[in-house]
Amino acid sequence: MKLSLDNAIAPIFVLIWSTGFVIARLAMPYVEPATFLFWRCIGVLAAMAALSLIWRITWPSWSQTKHIAVAGSLLQFGYLLGVYFAIHLGMGAGLAAIIVGLQPIVTAWFAAWISEQVSPRQWIGLGFGFAGVALVVLEKITFVHIPFVSYVLAFIALLSITFGTLYQKKYCPVFDLRAGSSIQFGVSAVLCFIFMYFFETGVMVWNASVIGALLWAIFPLSIGSISLLFMMIRKGAATKVTSFLYLTPPTTALMAWFLFGEPFTVLMALGLGLTMTGVVLVNARQVNTVATIAE
Repeated sequence: MKLSLDNAIAPIFVLIWSTGFVIARLAMPYVEPATFLFWRCIGVLAAMAALSLIWRITWPSWSQTKHIAVAGSLLQFGYLLGVYFAIHLGMGAGLAAIIVGLQPIVTAWFAAWISEQVSPRQWIGLGFGFAGVALVVLEKITFVHIPFVSYVLAFIALLSITFGTLYQKKYCPVFDLRAGSSIQFGVSAVLCFIFMYFFETGVMVWNASVIGALLWAIFPLSIGSISLLFMMIRKGAATKVTSFLYLTPPTTALMAWFLFGEPFTVLMALGLGLTMTGVVLVNARQVNTVATIAE
C-alpha cells in the first residue's frame, strides 16, 4: 500500500527532531554552545524574515507576545543551552536524548500534581521512566567518565523544557507558529548573545562540521520542523506527534551509535525500553499537544 504524504509527515518530523542532539555532538568540539545557538537563532530569524514575504503571518497581541517570549526563553534558550553544554562537556548525544526524553513524564506529573491527584498508572510510569534513565546512566559510566556537571545541565534542560511547556500550555496555547517561533528565536538570540559576551570567547571554527551543523539546525531542524508541525495542525493530525515523540530517544541513540560510535549495549536498550514504557504509561489517553518547537 502506498504511503500517503499525510501519514509520512509525523515520522519525518520526529526523525528531523531526533537529529538535534546529533548536530550538537557534531558541532560542540569546535564552538562554544551559546555562540553556536546565537548564530542559529540569527539564521532562523533571517530565514523567517524572507519567508514572511511569502507566508501571511498573524502576529499576536502585546500581552500574548510577552507570554510567548517567556516560554521561548525556557524552550529555546534554557533547554537548548543545557543540552548543548552537557554535550560540550562530554555527554553523548544518545544519553542527553534519553535524559531529556523524560520530559513527557515530568510534564504530565507536574500537570497532574498542580491540578489533580496523580493516578497509580502515572506513578508506575514515572518509576519506569526514571529507572530506565538510571540504568542507562550506570551503564554509560562503565564506558566513559562524564563530568557530574554534564548530568546537572542535562536535568536543568529537562526542567526548562518541562516548565516552558507548562507555561505555554497555560498562558499562550494557541498562536501562529511562524510568528511565535520568530518571537521565541528573537528573545533567545538576545539571551545567547548576553551569555556569549560575558562567559564565552565567541570564537567559532568554521569547518565542514560546524557549517553543516549550523545549516541543518537553521533549515531542516528549525524551519522544517515548524513547517511540518504547522501542516499537521492544519490537517488535524497534530495529536499523532505525541506517540511518535516517544521514539526520539531510541532514534537519537541509534544515530549516535552509528555516526559517533557511542556505546549501545543490551542494558542500555533495556533502560531505553523502560523509559519509553514509562512515557507511554504516564501519557496514556492524553491527546493535548502543545505547539512547541524547541529542538
